[in-house]
Amino acid sequence: MTLKDDIRRENRNRRLTLTGQQRADAGAGIARYGLSWADAVAHGERATFAAYVGVAAEPPTMPLLAALHAAGHRVLLPVCEPERRLSWVYWTPETVFVRSRYAPIDEPVGERFGSDVVKDVNGIFLPATAIDEGGNRIGQGGGYYDRLLDKLDADGQRPPAVAVVYDHEVLAAGAIPAESFDKPVTAALTPRGVVQLSPAD
Repeated sequence: MTLKDDIRRENRNRRLTLTGQQRADAGAGIARYGLSWADAVAHGERATFAAYVGVAAEPPTMPLLAALHAAGHRVLLPVCEPERRLSWVYWTPETVFVRSRYAPIDEPVGERFGSDVVKDVNGIFLPATAIDEGGNRIGQGGGYYDRLLDKLDADGQRPPAVAVVYDHEVLAAGAIPAESFDKPVTAALTPRGVVQLSPAD
């Protein structure tokens, strides 16, 4: 087991100790500061964002999705595909969800768009179980988002991205070992605000 696995397991276990009220408060903070971040990267214009639905003990993102929609922004949610690829569906509060064929999550029903649609969004909200101040992120272990970011970087078209975590999951620089396939990000969204990170060049 690697250090990343240890951090992922510890943070997942700690998430399970949070009360319903603590999670609700976290969701409200993530919505507030996430919408401010979205408005900033979109320069106050109506825009499109790639996001995801936080499930179980993950930081709640449904309040953020609702806030983005209420502000006039469009929201794309992921659908897991074979070979750890993602397709994307536009979400509204009326969107129906069904169980994924490839992951233990519910996914939106609707017209699916390939990963190229993410090149044109104004920002990406990324799932994470931890991130350090150097921008190194630990995801859920599936590698879906590292593949997505790698493709966007290869095309030179990565939009601004922010990893969504609880406050205590922003770790000191160097706390997360960087591997060749890892794709660092420059910001973390927590219930208390947006934390700017400093990835190495």
